[in-house]
Amino acid sequence: MAGHYYTPEVWIPIFINVSLSLVFYIITSRLIPKLAGMFINARICGIDLNKHQSVQVPEAFGVVAGCMYLIVMFLFIPVPFGSAVLQNSAFPYHELAKLVTALLSICCMILLGFADDVLNLKWRHKLLLPTVATLPLLMVYYVISNSTIIIVPKPLRYLFGFSVDLGVLYYVYMSLLAVFCTNAINILAGVNGLEAGQSLVIAASIVLFNFCELSSDLWRTHQFSIFFLAPFIAVTLALLKHNWYPAKIFVGDTYCYFAGMTFAVVGILGIFSKTVLLFFIPQVINFLYSVPQLFHIIPCPRHRMPRLNRDSGMLEASEFKCDESSLSPLGKLCLNVVEKLNLARVTRKDGTIVGNNLTIINFVLVKVGPLHEAHLSAVLMTIQILCSGMAFLIRYPLASIFYDVPR
Repeated sequence: MAGHYYTPEVWIPIFINVSLSLVFYIITSRLIPKLAGMFINARICGIDLNKHQSVQVPEAFGVVAGCMYLIVMFLFIPVPFGSAVLQNSAFPYHELAKLVTALLSICCMILLGFADDVLNLKWRHKLLLPTVATLPLLMVYYVISNSTIIIVPKPLRYLFGFSVDLGVLYYVYMSLLAVFCTNAINILAGVNGLEAGQSLVIAASIVLFNFCELSSDLWRTHQFSIFFLAPFIAVTLALLKHNWYPAKIFVGDTYCYFAGMTFAVVGILGIFSKTVLLFFIPQVINFLYSVPQLFHIIPCPRHRMPRLNRDSGMLEASEFKCDESSLSPLGKLCLNVVEKLNLARVTRKDGTIVGNNLTIINFVLVKVGPLHEAHLSAVLMTIQILCSGMAFLIRYPLASIFYDVPR
């Protein structure tokens, strides 16, 4: 174990960061119910479609969590640099640049996410906005690191050699990572507590990974990641407390943007972006499963969330309906593939096709049967936790088989 592991330089900033996070968990948890009426009066609210009673629920509360997060981080900015100031040693300007730029990108996404909740932006804007918000990150990455080399897995080294320099393609990949992270959480949604719950599991998994790596030579990058994720976990826990079934508030697209950009920030500037993707296994699968509907190859309703059976009180898989003649050849091919692979429940009658919407949520309901909303949320959280365990298995034992280096 590296000698620096037990030094105050490693643990004192983390301790202060976690302490601030705990304080702001309490503050955020108490603040949320007090602001609910204000959001309803401003007509920033919606109806929970999966409840028997049509009650207005304040939404876009991700902006509250995001603002409290920014306050924590602003208060924390001087802490990592205190020792350099007190000892009159060389000030780590590059570390300050990383921290401030990361906060700038997260702040931009909170603002743009809230604009989406209020203005209901189109999907092309949802793809463009994260791309623009990552530009400061990529500039700082270029100045500080500019590492665009990837290690080739052992089975492919006879073709490509030990490593490959991707150049500008690596920057394209990092930009796409931010787009994916922000939208993947938003796509896997529609059940009380799911957006905040899956983000909480991902954040906790990355923090555990960071602690495992604190003894490595790249400990500063993992310490940097903990600085950002401990407050995120705190405000997310406060949000989840009020968003779990039965939801008293909705987190909105603001939270999905905020969470996704936070993960992209720690992955890019922490220089473990590929590892971050491992903790998005359910989101990756859900995105691939949803592609035929996301690109309108198969009809995609406005809402793909499960539907409530008002007689049983259980949630059932929501469905799309279309005329078989209206499907393109590619649409028919996609539908046949998911049907043959038993990935969807499809029925055909008198030229009309009915199938479940292509999300993991509906897939679980098709395979398991109708579930109470709280039980469905618990099942989906269990899947997320199991996939995080799989990610650690891939990252550590299996990586040594394919790579000579840990990253």
